[in-house]
Amino acid sequence: MSNQHKQWGAIIIMMALFAMIAFVTNLCSPMAVIVKNQFGATNFESQIGNYGNFIAYLVMGIPSGMLIKRFGYKATALMALVVGIIGIFVQWMSGWESMQNCAFAVYLAGAFIAGFCMCMLNTVVNPMLNTLGGGGNEGNKLLQLGGVFNSAAAVAVYILMGALIGDAAKAKVADATPALFIAGAVFIVAFIVILFSKIEEPNDVGKKAAKKKAVKDKHSAFSFTHFKLGILAIFLYMGVEVGTPTYVLQYLTGDPAGATPGLGMEANIVGQIVAIYWLLMLVGRFIGGSIGGKVSSRAMIATVSTITLALVLFGMLAPSTWTINMPGIDWANVSMIWAEVPVGILGFILVGLCTSVMWGGIFNMAVEGLGKYTSIASGAFMTMVFGCAVMVALQGWVADIAGSYLTSYFVVLGCAAYILFYALIGSKNVNTDIKTTEEAEEVLDAI
Repeated sequence: MSNQHKQWGAIIIMMALFAMIAFVTNLCSPMAVIVKNQFGATNFESQIGNYGNFIAYLVMGIPSGMLIKRFGYKATALMALVVGIIGIFVQWMSGWESMQNCAFAVYLAGAFIAGFCMCMLNTVVNPMLNTLGGGGNEGNKLLQLGGVFNSAAAVAVYILMGALIGDAAKAKVADATPALFIAGAVFIVAFIVILFSKIEEPNDVGKKAAKKKAVKDKHSAFSFTHFKLGILAIFLYMGVEVGTPTYVLQYLTGDPAGATPGLGMEANIVGQIVAIYWLLMLVGRFIGGSIGGKVSSRAMIATVSTITLALVLFGMLAPSTWTINMPGIDWANVSMIWAEVPVGILGFILVGLCTSVMWGGIFNMAVEGLGKYTSIASGAFMTMVFGCAVMVALQGWVADIAGSYLTSYFVVLGCAAYILFYALIGSKNVNTDIKTTEEAEEVLDAI
């Protein structure tokens, strides 16, 4: 605890970065409305920001870990912020009149660069918060609190972007300038604060390893079946978390006479409604943190994945003529708004309560029993964030082919069904014969 008291400034910085990861990442979904209008993109093409952002995780996941090992957490965070500032600036450039001939490519480049930043920051923030808390329960508390900040920023970006876009049919990249400037300004401030802050680095565990006899380990994290199945579960989970609200936004704002008919609602109203999804994730993380010590990850994930299946089916099958007044938050006027939408939308929005605890639960199950292989497993998990790009693209492709946003939710159903399978069956460690402790390895070497 003393270390935590000494490092309160660093803790605040990490919390702010946790929030900014969500802010910049979640810009991609409402920006899709702009991409469709300004560039005449299809549903598949409109998600190009998400593709660039999350594919960057696949490219940068392992290099981020190598940067931390070589330069430390502070230096890597500073490098990430510089990359983030560049990414935000390039995305803003795509709205310049002089860039109209290549605006689509410039926007994609900006999203890809920003994705590098998000991956690097994620690789820094998660272990740093755990270390600053002293590990164990205190470290977990800081991580949960970081998740709360993360969700709060996601709510804010949907509200802000909804207000900035206004009429979806007239939306331009230039409309998002205030949001991009906010992100860039926070990155600049964070860079200055971190640069002049003293952040204690975690102990260098590599020194102990260097003293040991170099022996090639025939096993790795990928020797465990439940870990490999867990990697796939995380990959598909990204499709559930991001795909669900993304296509609610597309469905509600879409042109009723378009190739994929929507309801033609105003983007600012829809943004305020979809923000409730991320608000429910915020609530769910509070609940998950309070009961996590009493309920196993297996039981928790089995329950929420089952509920997700029911909610998504309800959202798909409920007649569109059944309507309900759903709340949203008019942040500019600090008031609630109510809008009439098909009752099935409520089912999709409630999925946010379920996805709130999925990442942590799947992670816990997948690394259970991995011992010394856990750190490598954690790095592999970061690369699997690119599953968002694949699954959101697949859902957009299905929407284009079927001409229906609701039909595209079969993709989400498949993802949720696999997560349920993983919780009930795939998460069991069937490779208990593999030695996972350094002590065990030393005993074997001595024989």
